[in-house]
Amino acid sequence: MKQILITGANGQLGNCIRDYEQLYPEWKFLYTDITELDLCNSAAINKFFESHEIHYIVNCAAFTAVDKAEEEPELCLKINKDAVSELGHAAMEHGAKIIHISTDYVFDGNNCRPYVETDETNPISVYGMTKLEGEKALLSVCPQAIILRTAWLYSEYGRNFVKTMRSLAKERKEINVVFDQIGTPTYAGDLAKAILSIIQRSEEGKWNNGIYHFSNEGVCSWYDFALKIIEISLLQCSVHPIESKDYPTKAVRPCFSVLNKRKIKETYPEIIIPHWEESLIHCLDKLEKLK
Repeated sequence: MKQILITGANGQLGNCIRDYEQLYPEWKFLYTDITELDLCNSAAINKFFESHEIHYIVNCAAFTAVDKAEEEPELCLKINKDAVSELGHAAMEHGAKIIHISTDYVFDGNNCRPYVETDETNPISVYGMTKLEGEKALLSVCPQAIILRTAWLYSEYGRNFVKTMRSLAKERKEINVVFDQIGTPTYAGDLAKAILSIIQRSEEGKWNNGIYHFSNEGVCSWYDFALKIIEISLLQCSVHPIESKDYPTKAVRPCFSVLNKRKIKETYPEIIIPHWEESLIHCLDKLEKLK
């Protein structure tokens, strides 16, 4: 039985992977977070790998608080780069394959077309910089790794934009949301399915290493996204578009970070990528059922 290590398993993506675990009875999933496995502790990582025969690693662990990263750059770098490097070393030493999750924030947002994997990176925040350093560190020690860059992740788990908008819309009559940041919302459940499809393909003898972009289909602004969340949720709240300069944050966000998914579509044609509105409806339906 193949054993799959899921790091950062209590986050959005880790929880979504749990939702599909029953579809793969031939695999054993090992879910860890910092309490079970401190990725900043090389001795702990070595001990864990010596105690478990790991065939695949899905690294969902990351410092993702974008604004807080500006205040804690050293901790952010430790988690987003150093820990990733340690996992890469462990993968190489123990013969495991690794899938690492990265971000659209490795780009500066100055493109006028969707970013492809080979476009020049130029992060404009501490978070984006540390995630890029993590990519580089992983590929330097484990060139056979797969890196999936994603964007605007949300789910029925944890804290995210969808849940925040619903909460605000229930408390207020009107809210302001930036309209000049363009990207694509990504449902963590769809990303989880894609990851499991990649592992399934590997079990069939095909492992295609490299960097890939994955998000849902379509394009929108945060304003458009908020409007749709409130509309589908049948909430009575007015949404007003504002410019980013009117909603200052500690970290600068890319103004355009749409990801081109042609590479992953051609390499893994079995992966289904729904439109973001379709996946949003699915997520909101699950949220209603969790009440």
